[in-house]
Amino acid sequence: MSNMSTKPDRRMTQATTVIFAVAAGLAVGNLYLSQPLFEIIAKSLGVSSSSAAALVTVTQFGYALGIFLLVPLGDVLNLRRLIPLILSLSAIMLISAAFAPTFPVLLAALGGLGLTTVAAQLLTPLASELSEPERRGRVVGTVASGALIGILLSRTISGFVADFLGWRAIYGIAAVASLILAGVMRTIIPRLEPRNPVPYLRLLGSVFTTVAQHRTVAPTLMISATTFAVFSLFWTSLTYLLTAPPFSYSAGQIGLLGLAGLAGALGARRAGALHDRGWSVQATGGALILLALSLLAAWVASNSIIGLIVVVIVLDLATQTNLVLGQTRLFALPGSARSRLNTSIVVSNFLGGAFGSVIAGPLWDFGGWNAIMVAALTITLIGFIIWAITRRNRLQDVT
Repeated sequence: MSNMSTKPDRRMTQATTVIFAVAAGLAVGNLYLSQPLFEIIAKSLGVSSSSAAALVTVTQFGYALGIFLLVPLGDVLNLRRLIPLILSLSAIMLISAAFAPTFPVLLAALGGLGLTTVAAQLLTPLASELSEPERRGRVVGTVASGALIGILLSRTISGFVADFLGWRAIYGIAAVASLILAGVMRTIIPRLEPRNPVPYLRLLGSVFTTVAQHRTVAPTLMISATTFAVFSLFWTSLTYLLTAPPFSYSAGQIGLLGLAGLAGALGARRAGALHDRGWSVQATGGALILLALSLLAAWVASNSIIGLIVVVIVLDLATQTNLVLGQTRLFALPGSARSRLNTSIVVSNFLGGAFGSVIAGPLWDFGGWNAIMVAALTITLIGFIIWAITRRNRLQDVT
């Protein structure tokens, strides 16, 4: 990535940061539109609930693949053209989902949606590039928080729209929003100097070499992936818990918990400032401890909706803090491969997320909420052990 001739801090204004955050939230939120709906979709298309739950998994696997195949292009192509193109392609997949006549067609459409709804992961490194170094953590934190807010709001909006207009309507609405944002991003993304051209296969291979170049990357990826695995496991399993007695909630009611998660996401909006102050590693350990405490509370409060609302707030706060800090640590590394570093962490996160959603159904069938909590706490412990082992010699050098 070549140096730009104008000062980047003049390009990343507060208004631009907010628009980037909104676009990131829409793009990532598309991945989770089906999460509160799979019971409704199962009845509509004549498949089992466990089969319908695969919609979340296939979207996440598609997303991980899309991140790997498309996001590295951000280091070599014109982002002013690439990002609107990606948003337009995801709109096509959303329209396909809205009109899918059968479950296999819907599954394919959502796999394609995962592959193409990667704009957030092009916008986040671009926001980092356009920010002055002393503000980078706050800007990245705002954009990344927009992505998590999109995940949480998508559940709420999706559930309500399904209750009133049916499950297909939300995909049509999201398609229109994607097309509008494609035009907006074409307007506000500044003209950048041309990137240094790299052959595509070499570009993909350089994702791995970039990871190997910096000793802080591997442990950051593992910690972030375990956190997102727990996040996905919890939210997928929460649908099982809340549709069963004593709750027996509708899709719209389940989606309301996404609003509670907003409080946690907004609370973590300034997590990047912890990195700016040199507290990144310590705060990562604290976030992992907070995540474990929220899971213990979820285990105890499994029959209390008030208790679960508090858990959602704390769990989302811990998750978002950890994800923002990991992403910001990677963007602070020297070099010009931010899109490739972002590729590595997002692919790791969504492979972890796909793993969490995959095991949710079997664990629920095996042991219900107890089995879910044991698995989530075990994964969190693995992340904490990695943090404890690597925090001095590998993570500390980039705070």
